[in-house]
Amino acid sequence: MNNSSKSKFHSLVSVLGISMGDEGKGRVVHEILNDIENTTNQPASAVMKVNGGANAGHTAAGLKLNLLPSGVGNPLVGDLIVGAGVVADPRKFLWEALPLEEKGLAVLSRLKIDEKCQVSDLAHRLLDLAWENYRIKHLQKDSRGSTGRGISPAYCDETGQWQIFYQTFCEDRKLFATDLKHRVQRALDTIKYVCKVNEEDWFGFFETLTSAETRANQESIDNQIFPQEEFDFKVFSTNKPFVLNFDYLEDTYWNAGQKLTECIVDIRPQILDNLDKKKSIVVEFGQAYWLDKRHGFTPNVTASHTFSSEIFQSAGIPISELSQIGCCKAYDTKVGTHLFLTKINTDKNQLGKKLAKMEFGTSTGRQRMVGWFDAVEKGNALRYGGFDWLVINKLDALSALNEECDKLKICISYTNDSGEMITNVPRSEKARRTLSPVYIQLPVWKEDISRCKNFTDLPVEAKNYVRKMITSICEVAYGENWANKRLPELLYIGVGPNPGQVIQNLPPVAEILDFS
Repeated sequence: MNNSSKSKFHSLVSVLGISMGDEGKGRVVHEILNDIENTTNQPASAVMKVNGGANAGHTAAGLKLNLLPSGVGNPLVGDLIVGAGVVADPRKFLWEALPLEEKGLAVLSRLKIDEKCQVSDLAHRLLDLAWENYRIKHLQKDSRGSTGRGISPAYCDETGQWQIFYQTFCEDRKLFATDLKHRVQRALDTIKYVCKVNEEDWFGFFETLTSAETRANQESIDNQIFPQEEFDFKVFSTNKPFVLNFDYLEDTYWNAGQKLTECIVDIRPQILDNLDKKKSIVVEFGQAYWLDKRHGFTPNVTASHTFSSEIFQSAGIPISELSQIGCCKAYDTKVGTHLFLTKINTDKNQLGKKLAKMEFGTSTGRQRMVGWFDAVEKGNALRYGGFDWLVINKLDALSALNEECDKLKICISYTNDSGEMITNVPRSEKARRTLSPVYIQLPVWKEDISRCKNFTDLPVEAKNYVRKMITSICEVAYGENWANKRLPELLYIGVGPNPGQVIQNLPPVAEILDFS
């Protein structure tokens, strides 16, 4: 019998968020890798990043990451694969990889970037800032809450067939220079004539980028891995507005790409070979189901596809068996300006105030809003996006150790202006603004649960809260006959921030829900 038959998962394992991002997917990847190794006696062959780019933020095995797959912290993982669905700045690969190499982790020797992965660059980042500027100043609209990493403009190049692929770094500098020059000029024209950016804001963009990347890479600067000048974007500007130092820009990006040429490959044969040999591949998504560019809450979405069907496009392989793991927190968080139906008033709720102090974006450092658990959103993610396993992170954060909080809330449905009960999430922001959440209330627990190792160790109130989370999700997904459906199993419950602070080996969901 093959070792992999002992695993509870198929060879291909997908980790996706079922909320609005920030669900702790990176820590889940780390736990899954350990799970695979313990049950099959062999490590996963690869961890693959499917979508997005440096706009994603993960914390895995104590490492804060944006672009690299979360498996980088596990030295036993064979390959770190970046799929064709990713848009990536080559400098960002180096900014993340070299500090990790200094810490003793093999990164570049394991990194496999698909040759059809798209190059993003400074032009995309400037466009990102310009579009936000246009949205706010000229259209008088709220900001989208973009990370400013240039992801949406890079995907626009894909739509317009203006892509520069990573394979170009292995082929022809002249072609790269020509394509880059055309890209830069299109961006500059758009910034000046379409976005109508003024000169002061134009020069301010370079200050913004310098400040953001200096802050993000301060540890590398302090450890003298990179000089501070590495993150100075002002070197690309000139004393003239809407003009860049193109020769310096070309040199910088070409040279960065040359340091990655041994990592640039056609990933398809390797992935298929590993799957044929029943070797495990863990696939991670950036962002989450409700941030999908087609199915999320426009305009507060990302520019890529964020649930499991995208795996096969990004990997370039046929559809095959897949274990899907849906991740959420025990409460909700969001960033941006879009509607947050279950938002907690942190001025009036002490537990909400505590949660807010814990919640800052990994990529941007922005304060996250916090809210009660929205089972309607998660149930719709189960119905339409699908997942076989459920992970609940940060249950420990709801322990009311010192907070004045009598009840926890779970949103089980919405009502519209007519008083009608709704459990299907409208994808129209206008329609969502007519809705109000319908809550059930559950008792809070006072105990510290961070040392719990088994489901039975949890306080009765915590166990009941978990049960109600699961039943509410399934009721929304499957209706009144939900108990007769194939339900997702509960894989992990996060009870603390550190690796290993999870409850594993959970009972079957029917037992947890006390089906008899």
